[in-house]
Amino acid sequence: MENTKHVIVGTAGHIDHGKSALVEALTGTNPDRLEEEKRRGITIDLGFAFMGLEDVRLGFVDVPGHERFVRNMLAGAGGIDVVLLVIAADESIMPQTREHFDICRLLGIPRGIVAVTKSDLVGADFLDLVRLEIEDFVRGSFLEGAPIVPVSARTGAGLDLLKEELLRAARAAPTKDATRHFRLPIDRSFATKGFGTVVTGTLMAGAVQVKDEVELHPLRQHVRVRGLHSGGKATERAVAGQRTAVNLAGIEHSEIKRGMVLTTPGIFEPTRRIDARISLLSSARPLRNRTRAHFHQASAEAIAEIVLLEQSELAPGQDALAQLRLQDPVLVLPGDRFILRQFSPVVTIGGGVVIDSRARWHRRNDPNVGEFLETVEHGSQEESFVALAEAAPRGLTLETIMARTGWMEAEIRQIATELVEKKQLRLLGEQPFSVAPETAVNESSTKIKAAVDEFHRLNPLLPGIPKQELRARAGNAGAGVFQAALEDLVKARAVSVTGDLVQRAGREIKLAPDEARAKETIEQEFARAGLTVPSVSAVLGKLPVEARRAEKILQILLRENVLVKVADDLVFHRSAVARLRELIAGYRKSHGDRLPITTFKELTGVTRKYAIPLLEYLDREHVTRRAGDERVIL
Repeated sequence: MENTKHVIVGTAGHIDHGKSALVEALTGTNPDRLEEEKRRGITIDLGFAFMGLEDVRLGFVDVPGHERFVRNMLAGAGGIDVVLLVIAADESIMPQTREHFDICRLLGIPRGIVAVTKSDLVGADFLDLVRLEIEDFVRGSFLEGAPIVPVSARTGAGLDLLKEELLRAARAAPTKDATRHFRLPIDRSFATKGFGTVVTGTLMAGAVQVKDEVELHPLRQHVRVRGLHSGGKATERAVAGQRTAVNLAGIEHSEIKRGMVLTTPGIFEPTRRIDARISLLSSARPLRNRTRAHFHQASAEAIAEIVLLEQSELAPGQDALAQLRLQDPVLVLPGDRFILRQFSPVVTIGGGVVIDSRARWHRRNDPNVGEFLETVEHGSQEESFVALAEAAPRGLTLETIMARTGWMEAEIRQIATELVEKKQLRLLGEQPFSVAPETAVNESSTKIKAAVDEFHRLNPLLPGIPKQELRARAGNAGAGVFQAALEDLVKARAVSVTGDLVQRAGREIKLAPDEARAKETIEQEFARAGLTVPSVSAVLGKLPVEARRAEKILQILLRENVLVKVADDLVFHRSAVARLRELIAGYRKSHGDRLPITTFKELTGVTRKYAIPLLEYLDREHVTRRAGDERVIL
């Protein structure tokens, strides 16, 4: 039912304290699915069972309690909404009780219940002592004040009360968001006869339907959903908060490993570098910079190098900003919690929360890094958005924002619109969508104006600077930022743009007397020459100015269309080119549209040295078209 709330309950506790037996007593399902588990009487891997209570559907994740199997426990702990801490009355709090409890606290599980199992094996006085010990154990934690329910899986005593408390806790648990991007960490993969590959996991966010295309990370492979099961039965759609089995088409189950993630396609990117806030348990040893540890997030596991960003050592019981550099890629998002276990011997030492899943390399003790991460961690969406944009002054695309935050496209556009109105962001484009901090555009405008002024100072005879050269001289801003800054300057009438050239607005080239005489000399030389022009180098070599200025004066005449460049070192006066066009037009009227090269030479009085470049120029200008050894006059 669509209005049914789906809540994941995770068991935690020491080996042989009756977790699996309690789950079976509540649900009627033995979560121990492996023959070895049933034979040895312990849970080695994750077990699952389901139970309906009024308007709530509970999915139980029964995790192993033995120290050797804590890594499997971590694979199932990621999606837990309510923890059921199981403590046997005859043994009370034991080592794995403490480690599981630490893990639950580090993962930020918001609420839970303590079930005192095997209560039929002890007297009332002893049970009271266990209760007092438990109250002291959980004091100051999320379980302080939580129900402590004595139960017996063998006799059924206390089970009804436990169900009432489970229902109360489940109703109070926050509902996972089915409107976000789909994300399902995989904790099991197997093949089923007649169906093929099946994976299971707790659906963390979003929803998935039969026939959907999804993406498998970190392989970046697209696969199709052939079928879905949740709560032990087939369904057409699964939503956030449900234990879900997904039958996949297009991949062999042997290609899939625990820790991989199914997601909405084309949104997310795996990472090997994470900025996070880490917390060290009081029982752990001091953590030195660049310590290696086991990183666990949802069902993923990797070796991580922990780089402390603001200190050289982290004391037990303290927290700090750190960058985790991972040996293998994982898919995480800001807000995801993780566990850190000592490299050797392997014990839980702490955990943390992801702040930036696409972190850059940082310099040690850079105050800007701490300020940025504090804003992203604790700030509003708007403040985080601005911080992300300011960390990417060349521009930030929609795809990058979604991959880095997990936000939906509609909310990104809405936040961006509000920030643009507040003049904190500049919208660089709608399709494709990209933004940049307003400060980056303003800074680019200042640099562009300075670069244009400097160019004119060094090149007084050139009309303007090409855009690409200007962009490089002005700090090489992102293309969108550069264009926005340039448009601002044009609107402010600080610069003008003609074609590809940018110049100071209203600027005119003023020639010195010797430059003006040189310009007149060049024009006269080519005007007198008609179609039998001298070489450019010969004309420039006779001028009373140095070669660099002479070349720039020639460029002025070419830009003013006084001279026409036909080929390298072959320039004609515009009057000569105009007469040539008249000759060609007159010939067409009297002799038709076929023009052999020999006839062209006779008509113009030029040698082959000039004839071929002139004809090729006429072809480019669409006055003629080559046809074999002739030209067709168009």
